[in-house]
Amino acid sequence: MTEPHKLRAPDVNPESKPFWDAANQGQLLIKRCTACNEAHYYPRTICPSCGSSETVWETSQGEGVIYALSTMRRGANAPYTLAYVTLAEGPAVLTNITDCDHDALAIGQRVKLRFAASEGGAPYPMFTPAGD
Repeated sequence: MTEPHKLRAPDVNPESKPFWDAANQGQLLIKRCTACNEAHYYPRTICPSCGSSETVWETSQGEGVIYALSTMRRGANAPYTLAYVTLAEGPAVLTNITDCDHDALAIGQRVKLRFAASEGGAPYPMFTPAGD
């Protein structure tokens, strides 16, 4: 069970500031389009589904299931696992799976949100097995 390498502070711009402010409060924000009702991640102003700029911030439950994963076993901080997690709200998130037995991870496994500290900035959202 290793932590990922040291994470540099995220680059914050006016569009991403609400996302990182929420991360500092332990919340994961996603965007939802009010024109087509699709949720999307990474949060951005323009909906990737319909092209509308009518999007609003929404707090994610921070729960999902592993859709795909790959465990790296060589190099610094190995082993570590990258995965696509499908959130309960619908969008998929490319993320790290941490605090786990990497050999026990499986597609379809339930995961929950956790945050990993960065060096002097907002924490990064990651996921860990839900344990249920």
